[in-house]
Amino acid sequence: MALFGAHISIAGGLYKAWERANDLGCEAMQIFPQSSRTWAIPEIVEEEVELFQAERKKFPTVRSVVAHNSYLLNLSTNEEATRKKSVAYFIRTMERCEAFGLDCLITHPGSHLGSGEESGVRKTSESLNEVLKATKGFRTQVTLENTAGQGGCVGHSFRQLKGILDGTSDPDRISFCFDTQHAFAAGYDLRTREAYEATFSEWEKLIGTKKIIAFHLNDALKEFATRVDRHQNIGMGFLGKDPFQFLGQDSRFEKIPMCLETDPGEDCQNYRREIKLLKSLSTRNSSRKSSTRGIN
Repeated sequence: MALFGAHISIAGGLYKAWERANDLGCEAMQIFPQSSRTWAIPEIVEEEVELFQAERKKFPTVRSVVAHNSYLLNLSTNEEATRKKSVAYFIRTMERCEAFGLDCLITHPGSHLGSGEESGVRKTSESLNEVLKATKGFRTQVTLENTAGQGGCVGHSFRQLKGILDGTSDPDRISFCFDTQHAFAAGYDLRTREAYEATFSEWEKLIGTKKIIAFHLNDALKEFATRVDRHQNIGMGFLGKDPFQFLGQDSRFEKIPMCLETDPGEDCQNYRREIKLLKSLSTRNSSRKSSTRGIN
């Protein structure tokens, strides 16, 4: 079975995320390694690292912790000052993730800002190569997320992701996070067993499913292939419940962290409901052929 979890707040300190995740019934969690709203990165304080690891030992049922990079970054632009600033931030964040023992750092490629997709793919590979060179030997993995393709975002097609991977100097150190809503918005259907298998068959041929080390589980607020990045709570959007049942029962993705990025609701009640739902779906008889949109 996959490891189900959610994006967890780090308010008050990174170490507090462990208890919050455990309280929600998470087996995995995603966190920002620092504030995602600013370019400032705090210094690594050994006492904070020790506290984080001490809390980790208290909650062994939370078995995986992944990090998400800031949304401020743009690795795909040909505006060199912005790209260089993004790379420098990425490297410092990787250093922070490595110090805290985080499994991977998930990042969006960025936007080509009108320079074209070919340029965006090339610049993303160039940026990642700089990160890889500066973080040689790190345990924390560089993990690229597929995008919805909104606003010139690079990485919405599997071929683009393959192009980025092929352009890196050490592709073995690049892994992927698969976002269900982003894939659906980009034109990859997951709503029926046939569509689900076709989507991952295409991924397998181009990249390989073993390169996927994390998932973002999000339903879709907007209809199929709209290229709009808008998440919805599980079972309440245009994806419906079936894709999450397929994923939860897919032996290729056993023990892979699958984290919610939906609206947590007041006191995270939505997260509690969704995690229970995901666990239930993963053990339910999967005889249905198609998915319907509706509220759980």
